[in-house]
Amino acid sequence: MANFELIKQLSRKTDSKILYIVIDGLGDLPHPDHGNRSPLESAQIPNLDSLAANGSCGLTIPVALGITPGSGPAHLSLFGYDPLEYEIGRGVLSALGIGVELRESDVAARVNFCTVDKDGNITDRRAGRIPTEVCAERCSELSRIEIPGVEILIGPEMEYRASLVLRGEGLGGRVSDTDPQTLEVKPLQAKGLDSESGRTAAIVNKLTEKASKALGDYDKANMILLRGFDQYRKLPSMQDVYKLNPACIATYPMYKGVTRLLGMTVLDAGETIESEFETLKKRFNDFDFFYLHIKKTDSAGEDGDFMKKVHVLEEFDKNLGALEGLNFSTVVVCGDHSTPCVMKSHSWHPVPFILSSSNERPGDVRRFTERECAKGAFGTFPAKEAMTLALAAAGKLNKFGA
Repeated sequence: MANFELIKQLSRKTDSKILYIVIDGLGDLPHPDHGNRSPLESAQIPNLDSLAANGSCGLTIPVALGITPGSGPAHLSLFGYDPLEYEIGRGVLSALGIGVELRESDVAARVNFCTVDKDGNITDRRAGRIPTEVCAERCSELSRIEIPGVEILIGPEMEYRASLVLRGEGLGGRVSDTDPQTLEVKPLQAKGLDSESGRTAAIVNKLTEKASKALGDYDKANMILLRGFDQYRKLPSMQDVYKLNPACIATYPMYKGVTRLLGMTVLDAGETIESEFETLKKRFNDFDFFYLHIKKTDSAGEDGDFMKKVHVLEEFDKNLGALEGLNFSTVVVCGDHSTPCVMKSHSWHPVPFILSSSNERPGDVRRFTERECAKGAFGTFPAKEAMTLALAAAGKLNKFGA
């Protein structure tokens, strides 16, 4: 995307409205057990297919060719913030997502409750996706841990994920993850990546040791893995850069954290796709940019559950009917990254993208799939340029130069 200073000069306030839908982990690969089709190719999604056929399509690259992104940098990219320039640790996003008022000296990390065996080796990195209520109980137990010279704030995010904030003097945020991201090994020791972060790493290792003892009697969710350490810093707001009045509609805390960092108003959207669209209808008149996030496609991909991913796509498609009567000048449907069911993880594969607007040319795409979007007018392009495409289609950018 162009330099923010240029966008600040070109952006203008208008009455047009943008709907920016991000289907998490949208992209996938052909599955050998399902006719070598992807979930998008297998799903009955007539509304999405219609949007694709009447809009302009392509594939987005979240960070760079061959680079597998986390959800944080992938979302920043979609909002026009170069993830290599604005690198924000997942811990900060998780903390903001559950409403922690971070100080610049705080160090935040994302917590995964995991399950280890009697030898301390990881058998399940997600602890069977324990209910959020169980996560809250585990967090309550860990909140009783005390380490001299630091305040420990830990709270549930959702399912097996939680947020950790370390508050104290002289802490550094450049700490390595304790999550090895594989099974049958022990959690890693945290390491400080600079001199100031060495003290933080020592505290983290002490905390991990105490957490193991506190949770050791449980059969699952009996250990923690920590990743995405960072410290809070302010980013340019979407109001300042794009002159938007933006709102977030999401069910999962981390994505609320991303949008709070960018200055969006986070709306109470309930817990279902249906309630998200109900919120969109109720608050339509209050904002000119709506980010609407769909989470469970990504969870299904991580679990390798092909049919669940298909079902979430179909449920989402049925709810698209709620857009009828809402006068959006521009609708974007995209994904932050790919999460192929055959891989059970995020991947580097480009992600399907639709831009629907009366100011765009329809192409030859007939279905919203990976293979069809590869034929689209936009081709394969950096995700960080998606935001300017949406602004331009909505008439929110002035001409550059004479």
